[in-house]
Amino acid sequence: MRYIRPGYYDDFQCAADKCPDTCCAGWQIVIDEESLKKYADKKGPVGRRLAESIDWQEGCFFQNQGRCAFLNERNLCDLVTEEGEQMLCKTCASYPRHVEEYDGLRELSLSLSCPVAAEMILTEQEPFSFLSEENEESDPLEDEFEDFDFLMFTALEDARGVLFELLQKRNLSLQERMKLILELAARMQDCVDEDRVFELEDVIFDFADDVRHRKDAGGDGVVRNPSMETAQADADNGRRDSARQDSGRLRFERLRENFCVFYQMEQLREEWSGILDGVQNTLYGKDYEAYAKLRSEFLRQFGEEDETSLWWQRFLENLLVFFLYTYFCGAVYDDWIYSKAAMGVFSVCYLEELVMGSWAIAGRKISREKCIELAWRYARELEHSDENLNLLEEWLQERR
Repeated sequence: MRYIRPGYYDDFQCAADKCPDTCCAGWQIVIDEESLKKYADKKGPVGRRLAESIDWQEGCFFQNQGRCAFLNERNLCDLVTEEGEQMLCKTCASYPRHVEEYDGLRELSLSLSCPVAAEMILTEQEPFSFLSEENEESDPLEDEFEDFDFLMFTALEDARGVLFELLQKRNLSLQERMKLILELAARMQDCVDEDRVFELEDVIFDFADDVRHRKDAGGDGVVRNPSMETAQADADNGRRDSARQDSGRLRFERLRENFCVFYQMEQLREEWSGILDGVQNTLYGKDYEAYAKLRSEFLRQFGEEDETSLWWQRFLENLLVFFLYTYFCGAVYDDWIYSKAAMGVFSVCYLEELVMGSWAIAGRKISREKCIELAWRYARELEHSDENLNLLEEWLQERR
């Protein structure tokens, strides 16, 4: 068995009651079969409370106003304080640790939806790294991978490695790197859709060779995809020619139009709706000229070559690395290569919009802590709802 994990993975420690939020509210906590049996057999006062606090038919804890029945007013779990951590179900014991399972391989990660994990993931200033370990144990789930497509998975792993190499290539703007990510994903998707999977490695090799010799292509900074426009159209040394004005206006219209996808999603937290409404009204409630002026002010603070800008660019890079690492190779199960890559680019694009909108609402200022909070609130709406993940992937795939 082979195991891969990010370099920061082993350093995670739960903040417990010091956490700015709680992982025990806002979504359904599913209980594994082994824990359900243990809870059913429990006697005494705790056993009676368990019997009353579990939906035995659905296999999950009941919630009181969106909070787990065992979550107390100090945001601590009564089950742990009274019985110890050994009483936790697998969901609660493992979060925010996440495992992606492949034949002979387990990829470990931390969920961006955890505030502590989000800070670790997004504020890492060193070049990202992954640790790999291997042992001689056989895969306990070997029988479940009988039809596993090794050709496809090897290509996905190779492509992801190339994309990670691309993300370290800082002589290219982040905008240009994201365009290239989508370009490779689109080429690979074409191979799969046209039953040319055997060509994937050639496509990846040619792309990698091109990237290694590429210099920043410049251009107008607009991704030619309605869901993928990122936030750099007005940042290239203050050029204001008519072509840039047109492309900036088009980008604005597409950003405004595509923001509506958030309202198609299941809303898990009440406060998320308030964030969306505030940002939508602030950024897209007026015309392009108002947006462009606001954007120009934002980039003067976040676009200069100073400590704030460098931190912010690394923040966005880390976010993109997280999505590529966590989701990209999962395309081996559904063939949706493009949407996996596009979800990362989309997330970078719209998290930047969320930060800019919140910055404007707060009087042209925002803390690093607030940027991180917006990221984990965004992730909570996405990562903890299969309905939302599927909706976004389908939406992105349709707009390729």
